[in-house]
Amino acid sequence: MSKYEINPAFAITDEQSLRGLFHATHDLAVQKMLGSLDRHARDFISRSPFLCLGTQDLDGRADVSPRGDHVGFVKILDEHTLAIPDRPGNNRLDSLSNIVANPSVGLLFIVPGYDDTLRVNGRATLVNDPELLESMSVEGRAPKLAIVVRVTEAFMHCAKAFRRSHLWDPEHLQDRADMPSLVKIILDQTTGAPDDAEEMRKLDEGLEEDYRKSLY
Repeated sequence: MSKYEINPAFAITDEQSLRGLFHATHDLAVQKMLGSLDRHARDFISRSPFLCLGTQDLDGRADVSPRGDHVGFVKILDEHTLAIPDRPGNNRLDSLSNIVANPSVGLLFIVPGYDDTLRVNGRATLVNDPELLESMSVEGRAPKLAIVVRVTEAFMHCAKAFRRSHLWDPEHLQDRADMPSLVKIILDQTTGAPDDAEEMRKLDEGLEEDYRKSLY
């Protein structure tokens, strides 16, 4: 694949040039931004089993991490504050390290079957308060810490992206078998995957067993 080079003549590098490409923002799009979690935002969060967490380090390197759990896993502490349990993962700690360096975060809450989403921005703190963590226990296991977010902005986002993607449409579901397994992809990208199909099958089964044992 040949390298793509951006032609500087077509690079949009200032906000005035950017906004000149679009119609003015609709008044409702500006007014809908809230500084707290109203009853609709709280209701949406209580129905959501999945969110995307956006963070950046001090140098501006960005990361987006998926967070998923039982419906309503994000705890609403008050109209300005929510808490996200940190469940077991791969221990790269990308998002958590970024939050320590730069507390600004962006959240995108998703509800299965809903085409609209909820966007929440704020400042995060990593907390290991035993009482809070115990209230977020699942199967008798409390998280090691929680991401507590002080909300500065919250607003509903329209359905266009989900409508265009047909994300919830069963007719658009893709067969996971069309690509290699996660284990094979990672091994191909690192140390190399074994050629033996039986050995590869055992590795795939090992990942599934790990999922069963370590979700919480």
